Formats: sequence, structure tokens, C-alpha cells
Amino acid sequence: MKLSENLRTNQKVQLTSWKSPSDPSTGRFSAGVNTQNIPQGFIWKDGHPYWRTGPWNGQFFTGAHGWVLDYHRGYTLVYDKEEIVYSTFAYVNGLGLSKQFLDSQGNIKQLLWDDGKEDSEVVGFALANECDFYGTCGAFGSCYALSSPICSCLKGFEPKIVEEWNRGNWMSGCVRRTPLQCERVNNRSEGGGKADWFLKLEMIKVPDFAEWSYRTKDDCRKQCLENCSCVAYAYDTGIGCMSWSGNLIDLQKFSTGGLDIYIRLSYLEFENERNLKVIFTITVIIGAMAIPSTAYFFWRWMTKKRARKNRSRESLPSKNLNNVKLHELPTFSLEELAIATNNFHVANMLGRGGFGTVYKGKLHDGQEIAVKKLSRSSGQGLEEFMNEVFVISKLQHRNLVRLLGCCIEGEENMLVYEYMSNKSLDAIVFDPLNQKHLDWKKRFNIIEGISRGLLYLHRDSRLKIIHRDLKASNILLDEELNAKISDFGIARIFTGSENQANTKRVIGTYGYMSPEYAMHGFFSEKSDVFSFGVLLLEIVSGRKTTCFYDDQQYYLSLVGFAWKLWNNDNIMALVDPTIWDPCFQMEMLRCIHVGLLCVQELARDRPTMSTIISMLNSEILDLPTPKQPAFTERQFASNEEPAQLGEIKSSSCNVTITTVYAR
Repeated sequence: MKLSENLRTNQKVQLTSWKSPSDPSTGRFSAGVNTQNIPQGFIWKDGHPYWRTGPWNGQFFTGAHGWVLDYHRGYTLVYDKEEIVYSTFAYVNGLGLSKQFLDSQGNIKQLLWDDGKEDSEVVGFALANECDFYGTCGAFGSCYALSSPICSCLKGFEPKIVEEWNRGNWMSGCVRRTPLQCERVNNRSEGGGKADWFLKLEMIKVPDFAEWSYRTKDDCRKQCLENCSCVAYAYDTGIGCMSWSGNLIDLQKFSTGGLDIYIRLSYLEFENERNLKVIFTITVIIGAMAIPSTAYFFWRWMTKKRARKNRSRESLPSKNLNNVKLHELPTFSLEELAIATNNFHVANMLGRGGFGTVYKGKLHDGQEIAVKKLSRSSGQGLEEFMNEVFVISKLQHRNLVRLLGCCIEGEENMLVYEYMSNKSLDAIVFDPLNQKHLDWKKRFNIIEGISRGLLYLHRDSRLKIIHRDLKASNILLDEELNAKISDFGIARIFTGSENQANTKRVIGTYGYMSPEYAMHGFFSEKSDVFSFGVLLLEIVSGRKTTCFYDDQQYYLSLVGFAWKLWNNDNIMALVDPTIWDPCFQMEMLRCIHVGLLCVQELARDRPTMSTIISMLNSEILDLPTPKQPAFTERQFASNEEPAQLGEIKSSSCNVTITTVYAR
């Protein structure tokens, strides 16, 4: 493999990704060599930096920390006589067949053929953790994957927007806390002070936009100190002198490897640190002298505080989330989960959603787990986290995912579930390559499993629970493709006398929300029934509800498309062609009929889950005629032209390849 850039013509040879694993058209990601200043490898997403290798030092890329040694040292960077810079890859041990490619998710993967296993093994991976994403912590921020939170401001800097930083949104970065002495002199605001100094940081992926010069290490430092715009410098024998002016972007700390970098700070930062050390020493001496009396009064205070806390707990209402007894639930340490997931390596990532990322892991006893690592910027706070812990810990049903424990450490909130080997329903039923493996019997079994799980939540459990976010990605499939409902972060518990409630904070997924919930905040059992109906139509058709299906005058949702086919007596055209079987035609028709009953616009017209199960099992033979569903269509704008269609309309999510480009 050879990636190159012609310095004279600016012609480039790059890797490009597929649009999806089954769609070879050009995707959003590309990878190649950037020769500006110091050569580096890059992955770009939509033309913007997504990942960076760090500078080339003559032997390897200094910031590609997640690669194994043979892979790391397999690269060669060459300047040829035609002013072309190119990078090639070959294994240093010369063994085995290998293939490198950029996948549709933006990861560079290296596959090495294993003759013993007769299969390829992934040995190289570009993005190892969250810190590898370009500029995660913003300007003058440092990212360290083993810390919590992962982002911190460099010494001498503070968050630019404190509110955003506290929410886990670090992109705004940090700003200098104390002006540099050279800036004070230039502004004539203060002169005669001590010169600026440099703080050494070790094992660092140095920032982007380094300026190169051929100097010794001492000259490199001197040059930076004499130039007020120079905010940092670094020196490596294989690279030379690197200096930075402006913002420091994409700085990452490693536990091993990396380079040393020197950050320019005001001498006042060092003076303040010395003063703090003196204050700390005096405080320790005074504290040591006061320990006996302080310990006694502290013991008395803690005793009274525990008594007050116990009394306040007894007075809390039963629905208060603080009543969750975490000691009754197994807890995992952050270190234990980091080891289980290989430090939350991107290779173990099962999926990413609005509330965080899910990783596959393996505990020390060999048990496989799924770890849901909640994102601090997702909007799911401690309330939703505790809500999910409380709800799932009280539920036990074969069609609900089982919670194994949780982790609350620092700012990290994580849930540990049983691992589902077949991942989520949406990964199979909407995938053109995988959906054929879900024949009708398997799909009907999944439909039955979801309905039984919902009935348990609504009627048969100790708590009456409304899920509020039922969708294909929240249905997990075990090894035998049994459905298990997951993600109870926004579930609502009803008391015995409650039938519905309302909220000003509407949370969920559009396309699955009932009209009364989406528009007015009202939710009840019938809200989940609506979501179930949409999900049922998705399973039968193999189509997403979030795609639109063309008509001569309207864009139709999946529900609207099904309704149109129903009114035209052509409803069987909705069935996924890969599962069509005349033997099950009546069962398929009944499922679609039930689905349309579930998505009726008025909540009172929708059946309950117990009635739905009876309908699906043919215990109720004569089904009522469905009424007008909700959210069926959107009219064309005046400047839009309706698509020319055949008898059966297809999803706009499908792609037709008319031209094949060389890769």
C-alpha cells in the first residue's frame, strides 16, 4: 500500500472508506499523508481532521500509540527525486499476508492472515480510545484516557467556558490564567519582572501545527524563549526542533512512549506553586499538632450526621431515586472495567448512542459483559443513571436485559449488562447482508419476545413501568436470537392508581414517539404500544421508520407507507422479500394488521399489550379495522418534484450504484 502527496502538483493518493459495510460508494472518511511542516498521517472526516498519527521521526509515527510494535514500525516515509512524499507499509518480520483498509466508521485496520486459524486477525487499529479523536479537549487541553474525566487544562490554563467544561463538553478548550511576562513588556503594562519559564510534560503526543527548524535542543529552547508568540517547543533527535505558536490542539498524554514537550508559562505560575508548598507545609505542621482534639470533634460530628442521614432516608417517599440501595447491587471499579474492555478500546466498541458508548468486555473469570459508559455531555445525568439502576435492579424477566452491576467512580457512571452476542435488532434487520438470516419464524419469535417483555413491564412486574424509548436499537438479541428490552434511562414508574402522566421534558426517538407524547408530553401504556407498533412494522418490512417513502404528492413515513398499501389492498407488498413464504402469509398479514392497530392516532383506540398478545397468537380471530394512523405523511415543498415510481415504492435509504470508481 502506498499513500503519497506530490509537493509540486499537490496530487494526492489516499485511502477512502466505503459508505457502509455493504455499500462501496465513497464514504465520509479518507486517510493519507499530510506534508505540511512535519509529515504526519491523517484520517479526515468530511474533509476535517478526525485522527492524527503525530510527527514522523524517521522510524515511526510518534503519536500512533495504539499500534502493536510490528505494525507500528512497518511504515516507511520517503522523499523521492520527483518531490513526492509517500508512505508505504510492510511487516518488519516479513511473515504472512496482510491487508490494510479504512472502514466505514473511520478506522484504519490491518488484517494479518493466520494460517493456523485459517482466518484474518486484526492487528492494527487507528483509534484506540476517546482521546484519539482529533482535538477532543480543545485548545490547551490535555487528554489522558486513564484519568476521569479524560480532559484537563494544562498547568497555567483554565477552562474557557466553565459551564460547558463541567458538562463534559471540552471542545471550547482552555485559556491562559496568567499573562506571559513578554506580553506584559510588549503591552508596557508591567516591566522588569522575571522571564517566562518552561514546564516539561513527558510521554506526550505533541500537538498539531508544529513548525520545524534544524537546531540543537538548547538552541530550540532559546529560540522559543526569544519569540513571544512561541507557546511551546519540543525536541526529538529523529525530527529536530519543533515549536508552536497559537493554540495547542490535539495534545494527548500516554502512559508510555510519546515525546517530551515544554510549555511556556509565566514565572508567576512557578512562584504561586512555591508559595502553595510553603502554605501546605505550615498547614501540615499545625494540623499535626491539632490532630487529637480535631479527631474527637470530627467523630462526634460524623456520629450526629449519620443519625440525621438515617432519619432523612426513612422519611423519603418510595419513588425517590436516592432510595436506590447500591450496596445490594454488585459494583465494579473503574480499573476493573478498563482492564475488561482493554482500556475502552475502540475495537471493543459495540455501539454509540445519544447517552453514551457501549463496549464489550471480559472479566477476569472469563465472563463476557457489555459496559455502557455514559457520556457526560449526553444530557443523561445522575437522575437518569440512578433511574436505570433502580428500574432494572427491580425487574427479572427473560425478555429484559439483565443488569450485572454498575460503576460510580469520580465523574464516571457506567452500567454493566450481560453480553448479547448478536448485538441489537437494528444491526441485523436493517442490514441488507444480515437481514436474510432472520427468517419469518425468527422474526415472529422476536416480536413475541418484545410483546411479553412489555406486558411484564406494564402489568406483571412489581412496578408498573412505561419504557418511553422502545426502538430497534434498544432490542438486544442473545445467542439464540431471543429479544431482550434494554435502556431504561428514561423509563417512568407508575403507582397502582396512575394510568398516565405528562412531562415538559420530552425525551425519546422521533419516529417511535406517540403523537400525544411528542406534541403534548402525555405518556401512558399506550405510548409504548405505539412504539411497539412501529417496531412491529419495521421487523416485518425490514425498513426503517426514519426513512421516507415517495408518493406522487407526499413523502410517506413507514407508517404512512403501510397505511397507503393497506387502503390499496396491497399490504403484503410491505413484507421484506427476503422472508416471503406463502405458508406464513396469514401470520404476516395478522402482524401488519396488529401493527396498524397499535399506531392509531388516538391512544384510546390502541389495544393493550395483553390484547396484542392474544391477537398475535390468534386467540382473537376477528380483528377490528384500523383507523387513521399518526405521522403518516409530509407534503412536498413547492420546489420539490415527486419521484417517478413503479408499483412498489422503495425506501430513499437504498442506494443504486451507477458508476464504479477505482479504489
